[in-house]
Amino acid sequence: MRKYPIGLQDFGKIRKDGFLYIDKTQLIYDLIESGNYYFLSRPRRFGKSLLLSTIKEIFSGNKELFEGLWIHDQWNWEQIHPVIHLRLSKLDYQQLGLYEALNVEMGVIARELGIELEASHLKGRFEELIRKAALKGRVVILIDEYDKPITDYLEDLERVEENRSVFKSFYSVLKDADEYIRLLLITGVSRFPKVSIFSDLNNLNDITIHRKYATIAGITQQELESNFVKEIAEIKQRQPDLLSKLKLWYNGYAWHEEVERVYNPFSILKYMDGRDFRNYWFQTGTPTWLVNLMKHNREFDLENVFIGENSLSNFNVEHVAIVPVLFQTGYLTIKNYHSKKRLYELGFPNREVEESLTDALLSAYRNIFPGNDSMVVTDDLSEALTNNDISQMIKTLDALVSTIPYDHWKVESESIFHIIVHLAFKRLGLDVRSEVHSATGRCDVLVFTDQYIYALELKLNGSAQAALDQIIEKGYLRSYQSDARKKIAIGINFSSEKRSVEEFLIKEM
Repeated sequence: MRKYPIGLQDFGKIRKDGFLYIDKTQLIYDLIESGNYYFLSRPRRFGKSLLLSTIKEIFSGNKELFEGLWIHDQWNWEQIHPVIHLRLSKLDYQQLGLYEALNVEMGVIARELGIELEASHLKGRFEELIRKAALKGRVVILIDEYDKPITDYLEDLERVEENRSVFKSFYSVLKDADEYIRLLLITGVSRFPKVSIFSDLNNLNDITIHRKYATIAGITQQELESNFVKEIAEIKQRQPDLLSKLKLWYNGYAWHEEVERVYNPFSILKYMDGRDFRNYWFQTGTPTWLVNLMKHNREFDLENVFIGENSLSNFNVEHVAIVPVLFQTGYLTIKNYHSKKRLYELGFPNREVEESLTDALLSAYRNIFPGNDSMVVTDDLSEALTNNDISQMIKTLDALVSTIPYDHWKVESESIFHIIVHLAFKRLGLDVRSEVHSATGRCDVLVFTDQYIYALELKLNGSAQAALDQIIEKGYLRSYQSDARKKIAIGINFSSEKRSVEEFLIKEM
C-alpha cells in the first residue's frame, strides 16, 4: 500500500517512514545556489512547510534522507550550516501573545543549537541567536507562515496592529545581519506592509510570481503521471478519462503565465487515497470573514478579473481588496498576462474551487449556513436546463430566493436576486455572464449551455412583460444570431410582498 503524506510537513518523517515524496530537490538546489534572500507566497496546504523542512535537512547535512533524489549526488554534505527554523503556526501566540510566544521560541531554538541566550528582550534575543549560531557557520533562517499571527485576526484590527508592531521590531534584526546569513527564506500567504520585512530588506527577492520557481510547490502533469503510475493504471480501468477529470478538478494553478499549471497537492493526495472526486482543499478551512466580506461588497462574478502586479501581491488590512486576497489565498489564479497594459487576468483555477466558493457565496447571500441544501436545489436547476423546462427552472430559482433574509427584500433594486440567479447557474459550472453590455443596453444575466442561450431580465415589483420586452427591444440576443444554439428570452418579476417569483414570461427568439 502506498503511504500518502496527507497533512505531513516534516521531510525527515516522510522519508524515514516511507511516505511518497515528489522530488523537488533540483528546483530547491537552484534556489539556494542562486541567491540568499527570498520571499515565497503560496496558498495554504500547497507545500510551503514541507519545502522549508526539506531545505533544513539539506543544510543540516542529513544525506541519508535524500537517497534516490536528484540532489543526493549534487550537494556538499560535509558543509553543514546552523538552521533557525521558525514556524509561526506552531507558536502559542493566541494564549501568550505574539511577543512572549516569540520570546519563548527563541529559547527553544537556542537550546536546539546548543546556545545560551543572555538578552531578555525579544529583539536582542533574536539578534544574539543569529550572531552566536553564526559562530558555527553562516546561518540558514527559515520562517514559515510569517503572516499567520496577522491573518488570524483580520476581524480584530487592534490585535493586527499589535502583532504587526511586534513583527516590525523583530524582523528589523535581519536588516543588519547580512554577514551572518547564508540563506533567508520567508513563506506566507500575503505581503503585509508595515512589517519591516519588505521595507527594510531591500535585497529580499519575492519569487511568488517567478518563471523559474512557479512549480516549486504543487504537482506538475509530469510529476503526477510519473509518481502515481500504479494508481492511474488501476483507476483508468474503470474510468478511462481519469487524467482529464483530474485536470478539470484539481489542476489550473499558475504563478507565471508562461509556465505550466500545477495541481493542488493536498487534493491530489486525498483523491489518490480515497479515489473520489470531492472538494478536499476547500473543506480544510475557508475563512468565514472572506465570504462575508464578499457578500458585504456584493462581490460574486469572479471570471475575467483584471489586476495590476503591485495590487496583486499586497494586502492592506485597513482597506481589504477582495481580488488580491482571493489570488493570494488560492481561490483565483493567473489565466493570462497582458504585457501592454501590464495587467494580470485572473479566474478560478479548477472545478473544486469554483464549485466550492460559489456554493459558499450562494449560501451566504441566502443566509443559509452551512449551506448544505444548495447542491440539492441547484441539481434540480441542472435537470431543468437539460430538459429546457423553464417552469421547473423558475420553481428552483423561487426556492433559492424564498430564504433571502427579510432586510434584503427592503432594497429598492433587484441586485440581490441578480446575484443569487448568477451564482445558482455558476454553481453548475456553466458559462454565466452578468450585466452584459451591448450597443443598446445591458442584459442582467446570460446563461450558455450546449444547446441553449438564455437571456434573463429580472425585475423587482415590476412586471415580467416589461422584463421580456426589454430583452427583445434592446436586442440582448441579437449578437448571437449566428450561433446555432436556440435562444430563449425569460422575463422574471420578483414580488417583495410575496417574497417570491410572482410571474415569468418566455419567448424563443
